Amino acid sequence: MNENKILIVDGMALLFRAYFAQSYSSRRIDDGTPTNAIYGFLQYLFDAVNTFNPSHVICCWDMGSKTFRSDLYSGYKANRPEAPEDLIPQFSLVKDIVAALRIPNVGLEGYEADDCIGTVANKISDFGHVYILTGDHDMLQLVTERIHVVIMKKGRNNYALYDLDFLKVEKGIHPFQVVDMKGLTGDTSDNYPGVKGIGEKTALKLLIEYETIDGILGNLDNLPKSVKMKIEADLEMLHLSRTLARINTDVPIECSLDNCLWTVNQESASELFEKYRLTSLLKMIG
Repeated sequence: MNENKILIVDGMALLFRAYFAQSYSSRRIDDGTPTNAIYGFLQYLFDAVNTFNPSHVICCWDMGSKTFRSDLYSGYKANRPEAPEDLIPQFSLVKDIVAALRIPNVGLEGYEADDCIGTVANKISDFGHVYILTGDHDMLQLVTERIHVVIMKKGRNNYALYDLDFLKVEKGIHPFQVVDMKGLTGDTSDNYPGVKGIGEKTALKLLIEYETIDGILGNLDNLPKSVKMKIEADLEMLHLSRTLARINTDVPIECSLDNCLWTVNQESASELFEKYRLTSLLKMIG
């Protein structure tokens, strides 16, 4: 029997990427609601379905901007601009369309899509190979023998497929070290600093030698004086950054495999796609 192949889609990552790729487009429906991001989102989704041929598809979403991470650190993602005005009405609309394709929309207030993806991927990987479609390199911490991370690159149908081997070759680290790397270097897009003055090169060197942050802290006296001083000066932020970087895989959500089967009902999809002037996309999954 063929083993299940489960595609987990990082909904926000796809929608934002689609919005900026389609921002030149003035695609709208009769009442003036823009649909350019939805159009691009569906292109990306169907491209991935056609490339990876999943048996099951799930879509995870952020549910509001407040999460346990913003409670821990008020600066978390505080650098992010507000969502563009003509993208906002497309947030709920895209979920309606995803639901019409019989794909479950998964998300929970207080958690990020990353946490929902990590939780679902871990639970569901017992039943097949999981492919996480995203643009977010934080997800690389989730890679296992059965969980693969598909990073979308520039353009369409352009992916970097990370398994354990490719992660080691490409980044020089194991999945568990992705979190420690962020603890040391911080993350500019999520707006937490890590250890001031420690960049990727130094962090990688330290992790290759001492494996983890705990290993590094246990060997502070063996480090070059300047590195030791930087770490000691930013110890609290080091621990906080590591906590912010770690994906929570214990989100209280359920997702049954039976509800995720990839079977599009062309009739109900056609109706909705026609309403939103997206029918040209249906041929991609004919």
